[in-house]
Amino acid sequence: MIELSGLTKRYGRIMAVDNLNLKVEEGEVFGFIGPNGAGKTTTIRMMGGLIAPTSGSVVINGIDMLKDPEQGKQDIGFIPDRPYLYGKLTGMEFLRFTADLYGMNNNGFFDKAESILRTFSLWDWAGELIDSYSHGMRQRLIMSAALIHDPKVLIVDEPMVGLDPRAIRLVKDMIKRLAREGMTVFVSTHTLEVAQDICHRVGVIHKGKVIATGTTKDLVEQARVDREDLEAVFLRLTEEAS
Repeated sequence: MIELSGLTKRYGRIMAVDNLNLKVEEGEVFGFIGPNGAGKTTTIRMMGGLIAPTSGSVVINGIDMLKDPEQGKQDIGFIPDRPYLYGKLTGMEFLRFTADLYGMNNNGFFDKAESILRTFSLWDWAGELIDSYSHGMRQRLIMSAALIHDPKVLIVDEPMVGLDPRAIRLVKDMIKRLAREGMTVFVSTHTLEVAQDICHRVGVIHKGKVIATGTTKDLVEQARVDREDLEAVFLRLTEEAS
């Protein structure tokens, strides 16, 4: 469902992502963790078609994102780390705007929008300007917009930033449900307990290179730590790779 082959991004002398190879299957939640500056967001942006790789490829649902980015983006729900919202639109207008970008027709839009806004506890605010939304509400609206067109793949960069504990639980439960229904989810996060809770497999990136992938149990064995604790695994693996 997601296949990254030799994915590389260079900025002058700086190698942001170095020959990254990953495959994520249908219905899998894959966590992507690493220190600041490791290459997580650069990888995410290449996957979403926002920047072009220096070399290598991103294939989403069988579509090469470099050769056919428009078609590839139809299958993706993308949640960036710093989303931009049009403050003078209402929440419902923003969903309509997003749906139009994906070429959705009016049939069923309102029911879909109502359902998803209710899921994210935003229905009572659907007619209010986004300028009046709190940070957490804006984050939940971006998630709503990413799912409005029923994507096959959800790509998320730091999904829990600014969310309160109730909203974090809601998002975690939603991601698990979407995966059970067959959606592939790629999550970049600094919140290691979230990755441990929701991800089937985890990849650790450090200085642009993936240094380990596997289940939490696999990574525990690779890192030679004595408990299934992703934080201990992360610290050991990144220290050894430094």
